[in-house]
Amino acid sequence: MGAIRTPRDKWIEEGLRALAVGGPEAVRVEALAQALGVSKGGFYGYFRNRAALLEEMLETWERGVTEDVIERIEHDGGDARERLGRLFDFVGSGEAPVTSAGVELAIRDWARRDEGAARCLRRADNRRMDYLRELYGAFCPDEDDVEARCLITFSLRIGDPLIAADDGPRSRTEVLAAVRKRLLG
Repeated sequence: MGAIRTPRDKWIEEGLRALAVGGPEAVRVEALAQALGVSKGGFYGYFRNRAALLEEMLETWERGVTEDVIERIEHDGGDARERLGRLFDFVGSGEAPVTSAGVELAIRDWARRDEGAARCLRRADNRRMDYLRELYGAFCPDEDDVEARCLITFSLRIGDPLIAADDGPRSRTEVLAAVRKRLLG
């Protein structure tokens, strides 16, 4: 019986974890193998080189924050407000490593220095905004209102982890609930 290989998606997931912590420079084959508790030889059974892994990490992230999330939200149906509510819950949960705030911020930082990452980020952001427009547009007849809600929603997703300010007399959870109520109202 041959040795069991570490699955391809585990290399990608570990690469995304390393990216979140230290940026693309931290995505090194030896370090990933060590984190996975395997030899680096298995890596080359899946990827030509480190650049190929980085490219697949971007593709995995893009699919994970767009089509995978949309499919999950659409699965249970419901009207646009219900789907937006599920989207807020899911994005706030930090459930999947690929959709974590750390990976999101690392991709954005990487995109400032790398055109391939920038193209991927632009596609993902445009897809996410299009989905928000579809949902808000179902119950907001004013296009300016739709755009404002979309930008507020998306800005909150990106910016909330970066805000260190105290929330005043209310907890962050209470403030986010109030924002949600206004956006879905």
